[in-house]
Amino acid sequence: MDYRYLNEVQVAEMTGRALSTLRNERFNRCGIPYIKIGRSVRYSLQDVIDFMESRKISTSISKLP
Repeated sequence: MDYRYLNEVQVAEMTGRALSTLRNERFNRCGIPYIKIGRSVRYSLQDVIDFMESRKISTSISKLP
């Protein structure tokens, strides 16, 4: 398991979500799981990946006649 941790700016860049969205989700206790160490907020890389993968929408390509 990869134990790398990212700060909120890195997560915002990686996911394309606004920094304010991440902060609002933390305030509302939803969104990507996070860790607080004092005033510092960190996200597990694996949690970010899992969060994004859980929102994946599969599409099927159908052949037209």
